[in-house]
Amino acid sequence: MKFGRATHTDSDSGNSPSDLDEKRIGVVPGEFETVGHGHLPPDPDAGLSEAERERIDKKLLHKLDLKLIPWLCLLYLCSFLDRTNIGNAKLDGLQKDLHMTGGDYNAALSIFFVSYALFEPLTNILLKRLKPSVFIPAIMILWGIVMTTMGLCHDKAGLLAARFFLGVAEAGLFPGITYYLSCWYKRDEIGIRAAIFFSAAAVSGSFGGLLAAAIGKMAGVGHKNGWAWIFILEGLATVVIGVISIWMVHDFPDDATFLSDADRARVLRRLKGDQQSSAEHEEFKMQYFWASVKDWKTWLSALIYMGADAPLYAFSLFLPTIVNGLGYTSTRAQLLSVPPYAAAAILTITIGYIADRTRQRGLCNIGVSFLGIIGFSMLLGGKSPRIQYAGTFLGALGIYPCIANTIAWISNNTEGSYKRGVTLGIAIGWGNLNGIVSSNIYRAQDKPRYKPGHGAVLGYLVVFLLGGSVLQYVLLRRENAKRRAGARDEWIVGKTENEIELLGDRRPDFIYTL
Repeated sequence: MKFGRATHTDSDSGNSPSDLDEKRIGVVPGEFETVGHGHLPPDPDAGLSEAERERIDKKLLHKLDLKLIPWLCLLYLCSFLDRTNIGNAKLDGLQKDLHMTGGDYNAALSIFFVSYALFEPLTNILLKRLKPSVFIPAIMILWGIVMTTMGLCHDKAGLLAARFFLGVAEAGLFPGITYYLSCWYKRDEIGIRAAIFFSAAAVSGSFGGLLAAAIGKMAGVGHKNGWAWIFILEGLATVVIGVISIWMVHDFPDDATFLSDADRARVLRRLKGDQQSSAEHEEFKMQYFWASVKDWKTWLSALIYMGADAPLYAFSLFLPTIVNGLGYTSTRAQLLSVPPYAAAAILTITIGYIADRTRQRGLCNIGVSFLGIIGFSMLLGGKSPRIQYAGTFLGALGIYPCIANTIAWISNNTEGSYKRGVTLGIAIGWGNLNGIVSSNIYRAQDKPRYKPGHGAVLGYLVVFLLGGSVLQYVLLRRENAKRRAGARDEWIVGKTENEIELLGDRRPDFIYTL
């Protein structure tokens, strides 16, 4: 399968380099680590025609997609399934067996987001220092073990402890993989891939409902109820996938073993040509952290992401409960939660494709957010179960695409390896911290209409997602106009080429994606 457009001139056929390739490059593996910020690796395709370069580039992009995207999608499917399956377990007797009140259940949801948000900003630095092939499998195995123990809990205290450590272990995956993808692809290629990757969350919703309905039939096996088997089986599956990931997750371009020397040069050159240096080795310095913290885009992006992320968790954690409140039985509610997720997955990929082609991520956010606003307005004001169920469709359509699109927007507009990692960690961490709000707005005493919950989600969509996207679009457009007019050229007066390169997205020639 081919994702996105490949028009740049540096790439590879995907085969092992020929002797001619090696002769062109004239370097040995690992030499790319010493390439300076302002320099390019030797061109392995020197002397080829433009048509030949384009053909090679398409084959390289296809090779990267096949090596990276499918397995990363599977990992995130496991991650989102494991953090939200508690909503399915609730319908299978979790609260009754552990003697939990509605407040206890909400506390179990909230404590996950506390640890998740606290550890998330640190994880991209660990990913860069430990390598993806070590860091990602390790955290997967850990959270799989924690998930399995959730099925062995006998009281609410055990469940709370397990949910806390689940948040610690899972904190590194989403920001880590988002950052990881940004180190492989150009800015107009990342959107569709982030969308395909994140669509796994929507697929996990569909798959989770079907899986929970099936596993729930195991009630009584081993003297355990269905909710316990949901945690145990899904946790064990994650452990197995984590072990396999040791061989399936690849490192950054300058270290990835599946790349030939020719491929490695082409990947680094195409990133350099896209005003990126994030694929190279770079020593961590506190100035990269402070550059992110002092950048207004970091905090506005965090607000926009919050506007999508809080509704996302409210929706995914409580959709089975919402549907159940419309008058459907437990098993029927599990199954009826599947179609909205499937529709959301399709639109997420579609928006990713459109945003890559048009480079108008802000306008995509603005347009899609109206679907969510309409959907939750229907849930809030509709009296018919059919109208409310239709509202869940529009709600899903208005939330899921904006998560992937916002992440791609942040990645596009933050240059510098560690700065991008810190910025993504802050934005995603702040968004997930609002999962605490999401965990407490759908209260048992508000059923079956859940008006306070629907109203809170609607507020997030209007103020933060829609309002924040409009504001950032306007500010970035104004900044681009100043750069094109030369108003920022004074920033580079007296600086060397290397110093200018280190400015990242503050370089006057760096034009922001709108």
